[in-house]
Amino acid sequence: MMSTVRHIRFILAAFLVFAAGCDRGSHPRQTGRPAPDFTVTDGSRSLRLADYRGKIVILNFWETSCLPCIAELPSLTAMQQQLPQVQVLAVSVDEDPRAYRDYLAEHKISLLTIDDTAHHSADLYGTYRWPETYVIDRQGVIRRKFIGAQDWTSPEIIEYLRRL
Repeated sequence: MMSTVRHIRFILAAFLVFAAGCDRGSHPRQTGRPAPDFTVTDGSRSLRLADYRGKIVILNFWETSCLPCIAELPSLTAMQQQLPQVQVLAVSVDEDPRAYRDYLAEHKISLLTIDDTAHHSADLYGTYRWPETYVIDRQGVIRRKFIGAQDWTSPEIIEYLRRL
């Protein structure tokens, strides 16, 4: 009997920890702080976050095997076209560089994207579930975090980005 009670308590505690982790909110501890700078090189290009200071940056972490990530890419592309003052940086966390390159070629992705197979940039942000996206203002400060796929062309998001 006692082991069953302990087992139930353990499951309940694990559930509560997991549930709290699922609702990390759009205002993480990093909000209002400088965005951690990083440089990623994937063999075909090198990307440094600090090079985009002075622009609003949408830093999107994604992976080719993540269906919500894939569903979100078209709206990121459309938003980028609608708001040229905003720079989308789509950082793939694919561990297989070939899957990443094949996906880009097959789907003709036009966003600025790079593959961080080692997850160095995602680790700096504490990001481990995809997609996760950070809005960074012109001064390099994190203003917002979006968890999960978004419609980046929604009037609310477009208005929010215009006001930054």
